[in-house]
Amino acid sequence: MNSVAAAVDTERLREDIETNGQFGASTDQQSEEGHGRTVRTGSEANRRARDRLVAELEAAGCEVRVDAVGNIAGRWTPASADLDAAPVAAGSHLDSVPNGGIFDGPLGVYAALESVRAMREAGVTPARPVEVVCFTEEEGATFADGLLGSSVAAGDRTVDDAHTLRDDDGQSLAAALEAIGYRGDGRLAAADWDAWFELHVEQHTELETAGVAGGVVTDITGITHCAVEIDGETNHAGSTPMAGRADALAAASEVVLDVEAAARELSGADRAVDDPTDPAAVGTVGSHEVAPNATNVVPGHAELGVDIRSTTYESMESLVGTLRETLRRVEAERGVETRVERGFDLEPTSMASRCCDALRAAGERVDVETLGLHSGAAHDSMYVAQVTDAGMLFAPSRDGLSHTPAEWTDWADCAAATRVLATAIADLAAE
Repeated sequence: MNSVAAAVDTERLREDIETNGQFGASTDQQSEEGHGRTVRTGSEANRRARDRLVAELEAAGCEVRVDAVGNIAGRWTPASADLDAAPVAAGSHLDSVPNGGIFDGPLGVYAALESVRAMREAGVTPARPVEVVCFTEEEGATFADGLLGSSVAAGDRTVDDAHTLRDDDGQSLAAALEAIGYRGDGRLAAADWDAWFELHVEQHTELETAGVAGGVVTDITGITHCAVEIDGETNHAGSTPMAGRADALAAASEVVLDVEAAARELSGADRAVDDPTDPAAVGTVGSHEVAPNATNVVPGHAELGVDIRSTTYESMESLVGTLRETLRRVEAERGVETRVERGFDLEPTSMASRCCDALRAAGERVDVETLGLHSGAAHDSMYVAQVTDAGMLFAPSRDGLSHTPAEWTDWADCAAATRVLATAIADLAAE
């Protein structure tokens, strides 16, 4: 094992993640369900998590800055580094979904910090600075649809646009960040990095099934969110004949089932074949609202939130096409009116071969087996990859669980993945 990997301290990393997990902890979920936390952007828990990270970055010799949307970056510039050289960056996020797990996001942030600590303690002399990054609002639980901080860092969204986003209470992102002291200045620019790495829990079972501690991500699924509205006719549930109804909820149910059926067909879930059209294709109607939502009233209005994903954009387009065809059909057959808005559309993203190669080589050097994987979840690396070389590394998730208090990655696996990450960072920072 090389000196950097040997310097990775499992207990220190564990303390970081467990301590961070106390911020916003759901204490009533601690027993059988595991360890839950709720850390919304702009909350008191978010402020405390940020404060601790900043203190630990400074203790590790990093110069910390906070940009206008709250992205945090701690730069370690050893004497050996060229001040003008583009840094190698790594990190993830600290925010969470409501009652989420303790590893999703924080593992990537604190593994990046542990990598800097290990490099310092091993006495390595990188030619480039190394930057530890925490992006704002990756989860999209409070503002926007997710990946907010990275979208600004990649130049896909302006600071002004981000600042005007509002939560369910009408508070703007700018005001929320101001309230916790993390509305900084300027814009963290991912294009200025030589390379980027993100360590994350897998949120699936491939690594666990294979008995492998590290997954080198080759590409990340694309995501489309469609908002569907269906207008029928509100009427009395008892006196309105079945033949004379325009039931918005009944029409919506056909949309739900058609989206599911199309995704199952595309992914091969309904047929036993060795080579389905697109195993990564998924389609989900994950939210709905019905009005007037009364048992004795024929529903006159329904709203659906549709999530479509795949590692090929053609499959995503196919599923969106099915959605539109179904809406046209229920209009004709059920006498309803429909509208669909494709408000979020992010194409699949490939990781840079240079970064994938560095992670694979690092795994071999530190005796951690790795496996090539697709990512079915979105990550900040999707935006970063648009402007610089990016790579992702997965650590195993027990039973594939995530976004739940039961989310768990063994500490040995956290440390093994961090040793791979630290070695890859050190290798690219030496160039």
